Amino acid sequence: MMRCWLLLICLAFPLPLLAEVDAPDIAPFEQASLEAKKEIASAGHLVLFSAVREVNDEIRSESMARLPVQGIGQLWAIGRDAARNEARRHYRSELQSLDARILFECVGRECGRSNVWANRIFGESKLYGRDENQDYLVAVHTDEDNTVWLTLVYTVTRGNQREYLWVEHLAVEPGTVIPGIGIENRAFRGPVIVPWEGGVTFRFDWSADDRRRVREWSEPEGARVLLVSHTAAEQGEPVEDAMERARQAADALAMLLARSGISKDKQQQVIVGPAVPLGDPQRSGNRVELLVFGR
Repeated sequence: MMRCWLLLICLAFPLPLLAEVDAPDIAPFEQASLEAKKEIASAGHLVLFSAVREVNDEIRSESMARLPVQGIGQLWAIGRDAARNEARRHYRSELQSLDARILFECVGRECGRSNVWANRIFGESKLYGRDENQDYLVAVHTDEDNTVWLTLVYTVTRGNQREYLWVEHLAVEPGTVIPGIGIENRAFRGPVIVPWEGGVTFRFDWSADDRRRVREWSEPEGARVLLVSHTAAEQGEPVEDAMERARQAADALAMLLARSGISKDKQQQVIVGPAVPLGDPQRSGNRVELLVFGR
């Protein structure tokens, strides 16, 4: 079964001084206009790795840290012809291309109160919107100069239906303790999410770039590809049948991977079926999530 690790370890990379780093190569969402930008240079910048609560005027979260960072925060107004879920997909794609790993994400009310995110976490009142129409993620990646970056993305729909996006790119000081970074987790790449349709035969919806990325990740000796197969339970369908559909989909994708050069001995299947529903709309329905580990 898939497991989530929450370990605290020191990152011991030989990083450059923060004053010397450039912003990560992450393109902004084209259908948004920049409304505000602020420089962030702090010995204790607050970053949340779980949902937020406010208790007796204090911010509470199961996993949060005040980190020494340097970077930028940006407030974007999403165009009326676009939608915040498109912005979210854009940044997920950009992060995936950098081999970033999402440490935490939430959608809607599971994130907590939008008012707290807007006014207490980010200090931007325009981010105050409907609790059910918000989402947040924090991801980590290491660039070619061995600088560790955290990227925070928060989107929200306000009461007037305007949609806003907040993005932080934060270079982390050498030796900093970051929640969610563990030896096991650092070996993983992905997930690459592959939606599927079918029953007797299967059609997988994934791009040539995704196929190339998984193939390249799996090339080193000892690398293994984990196929985590999910299904959406159909009305009245027994759990056993949903699990069987998930197994068949995993088998079909495993055959395609083998034909592309990823041998069966490098593959391992985890059949989840409908057993682990996630709040993220991007990770719902019939799909196989591919993770590569053991670089």
